[in-house]
Amino acid sequence: MKITSIVTLLAFLAIGANAQQKVIPLYAGAAPGSEDWNWSEGVTYNNQYNTQKVYNVTRPTLTAFLPDAAIATGTAVIICPGGSFTTLNVTMEGSDEAKWFNQHGVAAFVLKYRVMHSFTDDPVKELAERRTKKDYTDEVTKIVYLGIADARNAIAYVREHAAEYGVSPQRVGIMGFSAGGTLAAATAYGYTAANKPDFVAPIYPFFPEKLQTTIAADAPPMFLAAATDDELGLAPHSVEIYSKWIAAKHPAELHVYAKGGHGFGSRRQDIPTDTWMERFGDWLDLEGFLTPIDPKIKSPKQRAIDDENNHKNREAGFHKDWANIKRYQADNEKVPAPAPGEKRVVYMGDSITDFWLGADPDFWKGKPYYDRGISGQTTTQMLVRFRDDVIDLKPAVVVILAGINDIAENNGPIKLEDVFGNIKSMAILAREANIKVVLSSTLPAFAFPWKPTMQPAPKVMALNAMIKDFAEKNQMVYLDYFSAMADERNGLPSNLAKDGVHPTLAGYRVMEPLVEKAIAESLTQPSPKERALKK
Repeated sequence: MKITSIVTLLAFLAIGANAQQKVIPLYAGAAPGSEDWNWSEGVTYNNQYNTQKVYNVTRPTLTAFLPDAAIATGTAVIICPGGSFTTLNVTMEGSDEAKWFNQHGVAAFVLKYRVMHSFTDDPVKELAERRTKKDYTDEVTKIVYLGIADARNAIAYVREHAAEYGVSPQRVGIMGFSAGGTLAAATAYGYTAANKPDFVAPIYPFFPEKLQTTIAADAPPMFLAAATDDELGLAPHSVEIYSKWIAAKHPAELHVYAKGGHGFGSRRQDIPTDTWMERFGDWLDLEGFLTPIDPKIKSPKQRAIDDENNHKNREAGFHKDWANIKRYQADNEKVPAPAPGEKRVVYMGDSITDFWLGADPDFWKGKPYYDRGISGQTTTQMLVRFRDDVIDLKPAVVVILAGINDIAENNGPIKLEDVFGNIKSMAILAREANIKVVLSSTLPAFAFPWKPTMQPAPKVMALNAMIKDFAEKNQMVYLDYFSAMADERNGLPSNLAKDGVHPTLAGYRVMEPLVEKAIAESLTQPSPKERALKK
C-alpha cells in the first residue's frame, strides 16, 4: 500500500497508535493544604467553545496518554490545562495536545490540579462576579500555590515511576496554558532534584514578577508562545520570562503571534497559531527530546522521512519498471526445475502476500512455496508479470490474492469489471499452462488508512461475488478468506489487522489453514490436460 506524504504517515501512525489512558491519583489521601475540602468535582460545557471544563477539583490526578511502544521516544510531558484557577480546560488544553504528543512518541500526562471552590454549576459566570470582590486576589493566590505544589508533585511522580511508563527520568518536562502556564513556569524556579523539569513550556502564561525568583545555574530550557492580541494582556509576561532566561544564558525560544487571542490551545482559527504545536515539536526535536533513547526505535519524524525517500525511490522505479518485473528476477533465476512429484505452489498477490513471509516465516519453511507478492500492486501490474513470476516457475498450483489496491485506486480509477477481468485473465493463463488455480476472495476492508474517505466494503463484496462465480463455473477452487475474517462492518477486526487492511500474525494464522485446505483440494482435481483427454 502507498503512503505518499509525511502528513499521511503521521495520520496513519495515529490510527495505529495504542494510546492508553490511565487516571493516577497524585496523592495517597487528601492533598496537603486542602484536607478539609469536601465538595464534589463537576464538569461543565457551558462556555464559548462548548468544550469540557472541570471544576471543584479537590483530588488532583494525572491522566496518562502513552504512545505506541514502536515509536516511543522515552520523553514525557506533564500538561497543565488553563482556566483562571477556577476551571480546567481538559480538552483544548489537555487531551488534544496529549494525543499530538503520542503521535510523536511522547508520553503525556494531563494534570488535574486544585482550583477555587465554585458554589454553582456555572463556574465561568461565577468567576466574573468573584473578580469584582476585594478578597479575590488573596483567595486566588492561595490556590495558585496549591496548584504549583500539584505541578511539582506531578513531575516527581512521573520521574519516580519513569520505568513503569517507559520514559527516561532525565526526560520529564512540563507545559501549561494560561493559569496552567503559571504552574509550568513556576516549576522552573526553586526545584529539587526530584521535581526539576527537564524542559518547560508556558503557553500564554500568567506569570507576574512576584513569582519570578532566582534563576538557577542549571535551569531547564524553555519554550514560550503567546499572541499579541491576548485579551488578558498576558503577552508581555512571556516576553519578560524569555528575556530573563536569555540573560541568564539558558536555552529559550519565544513565539509571539500577531493574532490568536488568549486560549488558542488546539483551537483552529486558520491563522499561524494553528501550527504552534508544530513549532514546539521542532524545538523539542532540536533539543533532542524527540530522538528515541532506544537506538532500535525510529522516531515518527524519521519514519516519515524514510517513507518519503522510499516513496520517491518507488516512484522512480515505477516509471522505469511499471510492473516491477525485476523485483523477483534474480530469485526466479535461482529456482530449479520442479523435482519429480513436487507440488510447487506460487502465491501471487500484493502487500498482503508480500508481508506474509516476514510475518510468519515458519509457515513457509520446508515447503515448496514461493511468495511473489509485491506491496502496492494492482491486478493490472500482476497480470503483466504473471508469466515471469508464476508460469515460468512451473508450479502445480497458483494462489491468486488480489484486488484491494485496485479498489483503493492506487494506480487511478478502474472499473470493478476490469479488476475481475485481470484476475480472470491470470486464471486462464495459468490453466493454459496446466497450473491449477486457487482464486482467493479479497480480504475484508472497512476503510483505508491512506484514503480514509473511501468505503471499500461494498466493492470488496461485489468483486468476491464475481470471483466466486467464475471459480465455480470453471472448476477452480474458491478460497473464502472473507467469511472467516470479516467483522460486523464487513471489515477486518483490529486483532486480525491493526490498520484494517494488513493482517497481523493472528490474521495470517486464520488464513493459513484455509489456504492449505484449498491447495490440497485443488491438487485432487484433474488438471486442464487431464480434463481434455477425458473429453
